[in-house]
Amino acid sequence: MMPFAENALQNEHALVTGSTRGIGRQTAVTLSCMGADVTVTGRNKDKLEETKQLILEARPQARVFVYPADIKDASARSELVTAAEGAHGPVTLLVNSAGVLKRKFVEELEEADLQEMMDVNYTSTVLLTQLVYKRMQEQQKGAIVNVSSLSGLRGTPGNSAYAASKFAITGFTQSLALEAIEHGIRVNAVCPGYVQTEMVEQLMQTKAEETGRTLEEQMQISADSLPSRRMTQPGEVANTIAYLLTDAASNIIGEAVKISGGSVVH
Repeated sequence: MMPFAENALQNEHALVTGSTRGIGRQTAVTLSCMGADVTVTGRNKDKLEETKQLILEARPQARVFVYPADIKDASARSELVTAAEGAHGPVTLLVNSAGVLKRKFVEELEEADLQEMMDVNYTSTVLLTQLVYKRMQEQQKGAIVNVSSLSGLRGTPGNSAYAASKFAITGFTQSLALEAIEHGIRVNAVCPGYVQTEMVEQLMQTKAEETGRTLEEQMQISADSLPSRRMTQPGEVANTIAYLLTDAASNIIGEAVKISGGSVVH
């Protein structure tokens, strides 16, 4: 269900990272259906083209620009922003959805694991945001949503490296929000729990192997552990992101919005 008007984001240009799958892909579709011009980016060109097709199926008149990029690379980040601006004009909405997840206990961690999760989930997100934010300052307007996680609010076993990277994103969101609002730019984060995505299925497969269960059994056990008794759908996260990007959320600043099925209440 689309709860927003088809012109709610008309004349806006949204750049969505991690658009090859899951939350990023669904967010790109949702924002397009709200009238935004969309730039989709990620490392896999074929998957980005699939996202473009989904957008055009949902909104045939959509203006969507595909630009493959590895945002860990400084030149790729700069070229991405320049190309996006060339296609659709200044970026007015930024959704940082790129991310990686590895389940490892502390004694199993290697330096490369820490480096990868911090590089993708935190450092490259901050540096890409910096580029876009400078341009938003010139316009004195804009909105940014970072995809953090419930793991950016509380730790869980086997999750120390990922949680650290997501805590960093939550802290970055709060700090930037207080700086950015002085320029008419709003910054928030969403913190989903279990979402029915490929990434979570991979996590569930790892847990299943640890316990000798099937993937289906582990998925059901994890869903049953939630007060809502189900996992969140990518579209529900996308709708939350979309709301935070609209003027309806004009006084929501620096928040970390939980989408937890009731699993974290405080």
